[in-house]
Amino acid sequence: MEVKTQRSVSPFNSELKLKGFNVFSIAEDSSATKIYSRKDFYKICLSTGKSIIHYADKSYEHEGTILFFGNPHIPYSWETISTKYEGYTCLFSEEFLKLSERSESLQQSPLFKIGGTPILKISEEQRLFLNSIFLKMMEEQEGEYAFKDDLMRNYIQLMLHEAMKMEPSDNYEQHGNAASRLTSVFLELLERQFPIETADAPLKLTTAQQYADRLSVHVNYLNRAVKSITGKSTSTHITERIVSEAKALLQYTNWNVSEVGYALGFEYPTYFNNFFKKQTGVTPKTVRVD
Repeated sequence: MEVKTQRSVSPFNSELKLKGFNVFSIAEDSSATKIYSRKDFYKICLSTGKSIIHYADKSYEHEGTILFFGNPHIPYSWETISTKYEGYTCLFSEEFLKLSERSESLQQSPLFKIGGTPILKISEEQRLFLNSIFLKMMEEQEGEYAFKDDLMRNYIQLMLHEAMKMEPSDNYEQHGNAASRLTSVFLELLERQFPIETADAPLKLTTAQQYADRLSVHVNYLNRAVKSITGKSTSTHITERIVSEAKALLQYTNWNVSEVGYALGFEYPTYFNNFFKKQTGVTPKTVRVD
């Protein structure tokens, strides 16, 4: 399906979709500690330096070496403070790592789930050991070994098991304004659902309850926090963003109205038509650009 305009997506996504993983040195990647336009991948990062990591409703300031676990379903940002910063990053999709239907979801892992322990303080001995794993992964990534994917999965699993044996870092600090931080996390998670790139994968999070479930908070608590900070309800933010995306898809793609509605989570075209007209006062075909 041809799209008339380029949609913003992380440059790492295309490579992950081809082979499921990517390993690189942070020093070789100027965007390694920035917020990507979208994160469709899990991340394990071994870094040495000084920085502040904001993860869900918590913030963590560190100096030294840490092992960080990023979940694409949980918004996070990384502020690099020191001028010298080095380490390694491994990006991978859950589909790449999952070997069978019996495998535990990464979202339930204590390293990746919200409320878990995504940051571990690393000793020098541990740093050297983990460095060796990352270097082996980078070496194998460029090699021609026939079972390279299986080997990379084993290296990832080794790091996960080593991490789960370590003591979790307890140097977290609650955000000064819990409502403000939760609202920020919700709005970032909302924005991360967009842009819609294909009608074959409908929008997954469409209700306040679904966002509350993803953020592991009660929906009433989320609503109170969002309303107190923005003056708008959680549902209003979701509705406005869906309407905005609907207008963009109608104007800048050649998808028909049914495809646009389905991509935005509406099972039937009539549901989408009624929703759009209620919110905008016009039908979807009215904003269609030929």
